[in-house]
Amino acid sequence: MSTVRGARERARIEVTAAIKDEARRMLAAEGAAKLSLRAVARELGMVSSALYRYFPSRDELLTALIIDAYDSIGAAAEQADARALDAGAAPRERWGAVCEAVRAWALDHPHEYALIYGSPVPGYSAPMDTVGPASRVGNTFINIVRAAHAGRGLALPPLPAVLRPEAVRMTADFAEGLPAEVTAALVAAWAQLIGLISFELFGQFNRVVEDRAAFFTHAADQLAHGVGLPAV
Repeated sequence: MSTVRGARERARIEVTAAIKDEARRMLAAEGAAKLSLRAVARELGMVSSALYRYFPSRDELLTALIIDAYDSIGAAAEQADARALDAGAAPRERWGAVCEAVRAWALDHPHEYALIYGSPVPGYSAPMDTVGPASRVGNTFINIVRAAHAGRGLALPPLPAVLRPEAVRMTADFAEGLPAEVTAALVAAWAQLIGLISFELFGQFNRVVEDRAAFFTHAADQLAHGVGLPAV
């Protein structure tokens, strides 16, 4: 019985992977808004009722693709940081390595990047299952800043008094132990990083920035300065 069960589990994993791969192909060709379970089933030579046993709805398939994308970019960020740390890099160098890894992942996976950081999919609301995977990149940056805070220290960014209650709340929610000034700067830096990558990926830098790699490296280092990371 265990052999039969194992074979069924392997078959299910293979079919699930095939469904996801075809869905990603459709994302690239037509965008998330046009993703259809019936179309995926047709392309795979499956009847719709068979596919529904793997993904009961379009939204569940979208959620699986979103979680996979967040986990993939999160793993890229974490691995880049681990390599930098193993090489003895200072926190600001680790920050730069992670920024470069996030950009490289986006350029290699433009349609998956668009799925998680582009326009919302009409009629779709992401469930709580996506929160953990979505936090992986941000948590990597938080860990780098925490290491700097515990080591050489941070240059505290300015924080308007009107923003302090919100910065204190955010610190308690996801950046415990960091100064509120730094938490606010981190959130702004994260938004700016995604903006930099999106501008490059979606064409807003056309005829504006030619050497985009050098521009990105400089901008990412400025973000590190903005959150208070000391110069290397």
